[in-house]
Amino acid sequence: MKNKFLALLTLLALPVLTFAEDKLNSGDTAWMMVSTAFVLLMTPAGLALFYAGMTRSKNALNTFTMVMGAFVVAFVMWIVAGYSLAFGTASSAGMQQFIGGFGNILLSATDWKALSGTYPEFVFIAFQGTFAAITVAIASGSVIERMKFSTWIIFVAIWGLVVYAPITHMVWGGDGALLFDEGALDFAGGTVVHMNGGLAGLVLAILVGKRAGYNKVAMKPFSIILTAVGAAILWFGWYGFNAGSAFGANAVAGVALLTTTIATAAAGVAWMVIEWIVYKKPTLLGVASGIVAGLVAITPAAGFVSVGGAFIVGIGGSLIGFFGVVGLKKIFKYDDSLDAFGIHFLAGLWGALMTGLLALNDQDLLWDGPLKESGNRMGQFMVQVESVLVVGAWTLVGTVIVYFIASALTGGGRVDAESEEIGLDESLHGERGMNL
Repeated sequence: MKNKFLALLTLLALPVLTFAEDKLNSGDTAWMMVSTAFVLLMTPAGLALFYAGMTRSKNALNTFTMVMGAFVVAFVMWIVAGYSLAFGTASSAGMQQFIGGFGNILLSATDWKALSGTYPEFVFIAFQGTFAAITVAIASGSVIERMKFSTWIIFVAIWGLVVYAPITHMVWGGDGALLFDEGALDFAGGTVVHMNGGLAGLVLAILVGKRAGYNKVAMKPFSIILTAVGAAILWFGWYGFNAGSAFGANAVAGVALLTTTIATAAAGVAWMVIEWIVYKKPTLLGVASGIVAGLVAITPAAGFVSVGGAFIVGIGGSLIGFFGVVGLKKIFKYDDSLDAFGIHFLAGLWGALMTGLLALNDQDLLWDGPLKESGNRMGQFMVQVESVLVVGAWTLVGTVIVYFIASALTGGGRVDAESEEIGLDESLHGERGMNL
């Protein structure tokens, strides 16, 4: 039976292209290469700036290094074994539900001429590798200013194989994969990337503990301008993230591009209005946060919803993100430094669930699932609920295990009090903090 994943690639390209199956298409190839570059830009530039600007100056370089270090390590591990575990074939049907196999270590089983639908498989590997890298980098935002860099790097290397790869397999891994076979809808990574990375961040924040002086001393962002620039770069790169997940230069990519823009703009407006009502002053940090919340929320829905659906997803993502940042964190008193959980997990959760309720019942847009098969929208919603529960449970348990392994290998996961007081730029990297 033809692999459902390759069937989806072909289906998504039908609206604007006609071609022989498994024949290289230069337009699709060019778009996927550009999309890969866009997504790559999101992490070592966009996310790094977004996070670094929100930290205190004595930890800004460490924050940037946490993100950039995560990207390079995670991508290497993706090539070594992550791709094989995510998109490979396990030795038994039971294992295939949860994880692929080791048959493609270091891409040993992939010929450079092999195609993924209408473009080279090597391009698909690189594209998916950028997703793996940004997912774990998101989690860094919860533990900046107090986690050992050595612990973090070991955590990143193991987490990509133990947590990220299995979740990717379950959602996107093709025939036999648990959530894929159920018909779970995740267009570009609402569960795989944002819920996963955001929840991992919260778990790490709780395990590492609060920053010294948290809620007692002011911990103001040192450069909101850098954070806003980072948000703008993220928005730019997100077109590769979402429109690239149409896997070709086709009509569905156009849908994803427009819905992404609508949801993001609407979310930015919503956050600004909320601040105006609550604090009487809209802030640049708030607008930037709303933009990212909108981007996160629309990610699982981008190629599936209408214009109206995009507005609902974006505005709702901004509202729930604001609640996560301003309300939930105060209620439960956890120190999610840069609100990776409040924005990425909660907005990703909202988007994943709304996808089930708002996805268009269009045969050209949907994976196999209750909505496509029988028009059963509530059935599709329940599949979405199942997917967020499975991803949440796997992330929670896996992150705890990986953290304790990394912590044991580095003599504890937290820096000492003196290093934290001096700042991690100087104490861990021998570089002076930024004073922009």
